[in-house]
Amino acid sequence: MGLLKAIEDHTDVRELVVQADSKYAIDTYEKWMDGHRRRGWKTSTGAPAKNVDILEQLIAAREARRDAGMPDVVLEHVRGHSGHVLNAWADERAVRASEHAAKGTASAWSSLGSHDPIDVSTRPKNGR
Repeated sequence: MGLLKAIEDHTDVRELVVQADSKYAIDTYEKWMDGHRRRGWKTSTGAPAKNVDILEQLIAAREARRDAGMPDVVLEHVRGHSGHVLNAWADERAVRASEHAAKGTASAWSSLGSHDPIDVSTRPKNGR
């Protein structure tokens, strides 16, 4: 979901680079999701693909960028919990979203809109 929102929230950024600590998310986007779709949302082993609704949205976001003449998103792997300040912010947001989900309250993923901008040059209060 974080990858999807990063792409959707930055439709005006031509050279979009998204850093992620999840090789699974990166590989899904770069290698697997198109194959899953071609196989009727099955993995290469024939098992049902997971999170098909998110995969469909990722494909749509990628296609929207292409249709707008934008280059594909570049994904970079960063090691999690290694002092990378932006990764610490991503972890903080994921924990917050998990807490909201456990309480049954809605959690807005976007940093845009009614949220105050955050200074990501420093660690979050609960950052690792």
